[in-house]
Amino acid sequence: MNEGPYEVPPDAVALGERVNLRLPNEMDRDAFCRLVLASGEHLRRWVLDPAALDDPNGTRWFDSILGANATGRSQKLLVHRIRDRELLGTMNVNEIVRGAFQSASLGYWIGAAHARRGYMSDALAAVLRYVFEAERLHRVEANIQPGNEASIALVRAAGFRQEGYSPRYLKVTGAWRDHERWALTVEDWRDGDAQARHGP
Repeated sequence: MNEGPYEVPPDAVALGERVNLRLPNEMDRDAFCRLVLASGEHLRRWVLDPAALDDPNGTRWFDSILGANATGRSQKLLVHRIRDRELLGTMNVNEIVRGAFQSASLGYWIGAAHARRGYMSDALAAVLRYVFEAERLHRVEANIQPGNEASIALVRAAGFRQEGYSPRYLKVTGAWRDHERWALTVEDWRDGDAQARHGP
């Protein structure tokens, strides 16, 4: 059951058991900036642009996600707790490619105060339903630094399989970092979802 009681926002694009996901707007700016500033040390090791964490007003990162969404190639979604509408983090559907590929790359983060409470598992399950059912993508991948054990455990539990290892894949915190490449296709997601509902 959802953690109510409140009416689901009409602009929600995905709904989980405890969270909903929606596109950000200007009214989210203050809450987003407060969450980033409160979570700086928690996020610093993993973010692409750590300077965004040191922005005294906390607006640089928010402006960047609004700009990315405007291109149509990404959907950077805010994760809100259903019970009290608290902003918890983001779930990003990046580099959406249509045509014969029908694929995207996922990224995500959660605020320090909300980590390891199951919210991201719920958000990931919700975004997978959204991209595979509503957006009709065929494949999603998540590229994760080998030391990010929590993130690897998150995607593994959701049914992703490790496809490869990419040396110096992304520039993170000023250096080119190795990443593991994890992916999930709609066929494997459907099989896993059916097993979760009905058993093996």
